[in-house]
Amino acid sequence: MRIEDVVNDENININEINSTYYLLGLLSAFQNRFQAMADTQMKEISWKQFFLIICINMCKGDPTIKELAEIVGSSHQNVKQLLIKLENKGFVEVYIDELDKRKQRIRMTEYCKKFCVKNDIATTGIMEKMFAGISEEQLRITIETLTLIDKNMGKIGED
Repeated sequence: MRIEDVVNDENININEINSTYYLLGLLSAFQNRFQAMADTQMKEISWKQFFLIICINMCKGDPTIKELAEIVGSSHQNVKQLLIKLENKGFVEVYIDELDKRKQRIRMTEYCKKFCVKNDIATTGIMEKMFAGISEEQLRITIETLTLIDKNMGKIGED
């Protein structure tokens, strides 16, 4: 069932839901649907594993597990578990930092880099289909809104 189907389902009453709660529910449902779709498209790794690779690739140098966990927005333990799976599949290498032996750094392997290049065309096609009919202005507003919500969320518990 698509989000549009849920909204139009006569057995579901969304009219009385506060818009902030509705948006959070919508984001959660979207994330679940996106992950399911992406997992079916990726043959070798899961969407969460691929997202980790994307985040590693965004870093200017080899990130530590802690740095990567902060970028991903997940716990050190969850990121470590994903990295173990990726390392076992030959996508990343986890190594000890030469200057600080307490830190573990991550680098993509040549196999991972080739995988990314090979899957770039398919990924681009999926993204084009997903964002068809959505303007740059709509994307910009969505990004700004989610960034502000994230900023506000970071203030929770500071009082």
